[in-house]
Parts: sequence; structure tokens; C-alpha cells
Amino acid sequence: QVQLVESGGGLVQAGDSLRLSCVLSGRTFSQYSMGWFRQAPGKEREFVAAVSRGTSSTYYGDSVNGRATIARDDAKNTVFLEMVSLKPEDTAAYYCGAAGLGGGSVRFHSSYDYWGQGTQVTVSS
Repeated sequence: QVQLVESGGGLVQAGDSLRLSCVLSGRTFSQYSMGWFRQAPGKEREFVAAVSRGTSSTYYGDSVNGRATIARDDAKNTVFLEMVSLKPEDTAAYYCGAAGLGGGSVRFHSSYDYWGQGTQVTVSS
């Protein structure tokens, strides 16, 4: 049974930092590229960041570029997303996804095989 479990969300103030974690179980973590997407009410799911399998190349969405850092720890089956200088517009449910071989660009949610349930991040002004 494949499971992705996110944690680390919560209520923070503008300008604060936050670190999200996501643990994959039921699959070989190192074989998957991992990504974070977010979705605010009434909006489409938005690409935040991704880290590839193997080379651990990183990719960022325009809205968080320069404020987000994604990293993976294959020994712990975990991917992390750290965000600094949070803004109210960062408020959303954040989802972790795992993309296996044969998928398309990690920037597209259709490339992902598995998703977590999401963790809510709320940034107050």
C-alpha cells in the first residue's frame, strides 16, 4: 500500500518560515521524483517545487522561486520543502506527489503517480 504523508503545516505570520515534510511508504523512494504542489480555494493546483530522482536536480515555481528550498533524504524516504518570507498569498493546502519512470515534466501534476492528503498552510498578514 502506497502512502504519502505530509506534515509541518499550520498557521504562521507573514514573513515567517516553514518546513514541510513528506514521507513515502510502500514504494522505493529513490526511484521517484518528488514534488510539492499547492491549491488555494477556488484555484487550480499550482506547482511549487520538485526534486528529481538520482541527480536531485531541483525545480521551482515562479511564485516561490528564491523563497523555497526542496531537498530529499533517500535514507529516510522523505522530501522537505522549506519556505521563507511567507506571504498571505502562500496560503493553501500543500500536497506532496511522487512521480515514477515514464512521467512527463515534474512541473505538471499529471506526471505524478501518487499524492498525499495535503497539509494546510495559512499565512496571516
